[in-house]
Amino acid sequence: MRFYVLSSAIAVGFFVASSAIAQQEEVKLPPQATEFYKPEVKKVTPGKENHLPPADAIVLFDGSNLNAWVSDKPGSAPAPWKVENGTFTVVPRTGGIRSKESFGDVQVHIEWSAPTVVKGTGQGRGNSGFFFMGKYELQILDSYDNETYTNGMAASIYKQHPPLANAMRAPGEWNTYDAIFKAPRFDSNGMLVSPARITVIHNGVLVQNNVELKGPTMYIGIPNYEAHDAALPFHIQDHGDEVKFRNIWVRKLD
Repeated sequence: MRFYVLSSAIAVGFFVASSAIAQQEEVKLPPQATEFYKPEVKKVTPGKENHLPPADAIVLFDGSNLNAWVSDKPGSAPAPWKVENGTFTVVPRTGGIRSKESFGDVQVHIEWSAPTVVKGTGQGRGNSGFFFMGKYELQILDSYDNETYTNGMAASIYKQHPPLANAMRAPGEWNTYDAIFKAPRFDSNGMLVSPARITVIHNGVLVQNNVELKGPTMYIGIPNYEAHDAALPFHIQDHGDEVKFRNIWVRKLD
């Protein structure tokens, strides 16, 4: 009886293995079967240098004017910040600025420099912020030898995610942010379907790795999502410090 059971098990195993081999031999897909050519990948001519915009970018600041921006105050007045020598500088206590155009999913390139004259400590030193959709802040701060809370330092997602590294350059030197932002999705009833996510590279260093945003930026309290438009303007913050900017461009990903 034992011999019979063992023989049956061997027979079943052999049959299953033989069937699997037979199926593999029967399929025999050529390598071309897993190759595809449509849709074609769009050709994009990159900038001649890494900081220059690619051919399909929307340039929001090219060094000449702030025509792509308006005052953040009601009324859409011209952006009140100072443009000179290919850069623009925050004019403290004039209020922030916002882009005229609205955006959802994007790739963004920003270059910024903290003031050469170091004043203050913590959050009071070289502070500004770049807000995706006017709601989700990528922190701008002079974090070069400047202690503050880690989810409020440069390259943090403010009050949510500290950066993976402090890649800050010294005051007066230029920093770059290259970010990939995916906007949140809401259903027809205003319920959150998928949260916003962001990846950030600061001066060539990965500092935010596809992190999930918990909601719009909150200075006090816990962030919570509320339904909003699929595309909204960028905002840049006036926090009272003369932070400089140059070479801002964006690629729409949606």
